[in-house]
Amino acid sequence: MTTASAAIAKPSRRRSTLNRQRSIAGFLFVLPAVLFTLAMFIFPLLMTVWMSLHDWPLLGQATFLGIQNYVEMARDKQFWASLWFTTQYTLLVTPAIFILAFALALLVNTALRGIGVFRTIYFIPVVIGLGASSLLWVWLLNDRVGIINGLLLDLGLIERPIIWFVDKNLALAVIIISVVWKTVGFSMILLLAGMQAIPEELYQAAMVDGANYRQRLTHIMMPLLRSTFALALVLSVIGSYLSFDQFYIMTRGGPQNQTITAVYWIFNNSFTYYKMGYGAALSIILLIILGALSILQLRILRDDVTY
Repeated sequence: MTTASAAIAKPSRRRSTLNRQRSIAGFLFVLPAVLFTLAMFIFPLLMTVWMSLHDWPLLGQATFLGIQNYVEMARDKQFWASLWFTTQYTLLVTPAIFILAFALALLVNTALRGIGVFRTIYFIPVVIGLGASSLLWVWLLNDRVGIINGLLLDLGLIERPIIWFVDKNLALAVIIISVVWKTVGFSMILLLAGMQAIPEELYQAAMVDGANYRQRLTHIMMPLLRSTFALALVLSVIGSYLSFDQFYIMTRGGPQNQTITAVYWIFNNSFTYYKMGYGAALSIILLIILGALSILQLRILRDDVTY
């Protein structure tokens, strides 16, 4: 090897060694995240799939059933009724959250003095646990000591206290109100962050061209918020389909099992009837449904706008 070729080979080896060291360092940086994902998602998912193929009692030996749990699910009228009720609830609560969150985000998307106080007020219910929030609303709606019944009586709007949870539609309405109050602040913050990421120069250029507020809203803000809309919508739909706490606390599935959600039915099968294998099968089907819905929403609201 000549002196010139040796001189060229040395930097090449150094670069190769440096690249190898960087690769090892990068792998070590991502290793905790990989291990966390494996331990908290991949392994539980595989275990759930395995359980769904068994008669898996809480105590005792599991028995392999193959797809029998899925066959039983196809004949389970209560599961399909709970899934349909969950879908109805999602179709009602998601637009309510989304529209109100967008309106609130528009209101607080200003540089006025003290606007941060209003942002905080709107966001405060988000930090309250859903269980605590549901218990609060149970107390507010109590037919004997509840503030809401007392206020309606004092205003002369009702003649006797309303028992809110004896009718499915009435119970669903008050649960939707409680959930909107609890979660709208989170969607508001997401939309507000998206609004503030839009360059101000775009609005100024539109104003120079004579665009009014409505035109700036519909032709600049909303198209550029498509990705933010997609994120907020996906999170809202997933959260609605996974609803459990508010129905468990506020209605206990009543009246006559009419407010049992899909997750509530999974809970009953797994921890009330101790059919954990069947509950795992229901969980897998719900996961597939949520995955399909999320992909559909992301495709519909795909952000093709560039600037």
